Amino acid sequence: MTRVAAIDCGTNSIRLLIADIERSNGTAKLTDVVREMRVVRLGQGVDATGELAPEALQRTFAATADYAAMIREHGVEAVRFVATSASRDARNREVFVDGIRDLLGVEPEVISGDEEAALSFAGASSVLPILDGDHVLVVDLGGGSTEFVLGTASGVTAGKSVDIGCVRLTERHLKNDPPTAEQVAAATADVDAAITRAGLDVPLERATAVVGVAGSITTITAHALRLPEYSPEAIHGTELPIADIAAAATDLLEMPRAERGALPYMHPGRVDVIGAGGLVWRRILERLNEVSAGRIVTATASEHDILDGIALSLD
Repeated sequence: MTRVAAIDCGTNSIRLLIADIERSNGTAKLTDVVREMRVVRLGQGVDATGELAPEALQRTFAATADYAAMIREHGVEAVRFVATSASRDARNREVFVDGIRDLLGVEPEVISGDEEAALSFAGASSVLPILDGDHVLVVDLGGGSTEFVLGTASGVTAGKSVDIGCVRLTERHLKNDPPTAEQVAAATADVDAAITRAGLDVPLERATAVVGVAGSITTITAHALRLPEYSPEAIHGTELPIADIAAAATDLLEMPRAERGALPYMHPGRVDVIGAGGLVWRRILERLNEVSAGRIVTATASEHDILDGIALSLD
């Protein structure tokens, strides 16, 4: 058994998983020790400026310092820090890399969209077994990018990362509260173009099932279920009709931010961007239903994602 620490630093949040890995008969099992999430909005303004903002870096460094203390406290043997969309896009990412290295003592990896996709699939499929003959599409909807990963029981067959995410589209288009019809139309056009780009590399029409991961999708699921509080146990593995997911997503998109903030399952750091997350997830599912000739009619939410994939890569 090996105790590892995985850190996923995205556009909106930075997350820590400390877990014990146990391997048996060629398979690995993760047992959580600590699972932590902070919304630091590292990608604040990156879409417009091309640089990480000083205040966003300071929020991220403060969270990382806390995580470093937890890692020491729990006797971790191996650490991997992975950064994704916002860090890939930023001209000044060396400031971020140097700061993380100083705090953690490990080199942060600014990974490609392709590797991000593969890690997301590994994490989701580790707890939602894929049957022989299935072609599962994992959709990882982040703050700055979204990954489309198609795979079978044998692993990933195709993946693509595209630059649509809840923070990016909120900053680019959804400026009113609630957004105007024109803003929604402009954001939807961006999403459609990105799905088309993804479809050039990933045969979306071959998908037999869809699994959605990351905070936007799990929060939309919580809204569809009308949970009394955010409950990973209630959300994980929940399969819902696309129509129910679309209705929940539309509700969040059209709801004023003050009403979103009052929802019992809404993290404060998602209030201003969940509308864009709903728009992206709704349109992806609509397009998947179209390209599959009506075969894809449901989607499953997973609480396990790239963070778990990072941890599994350490053993």
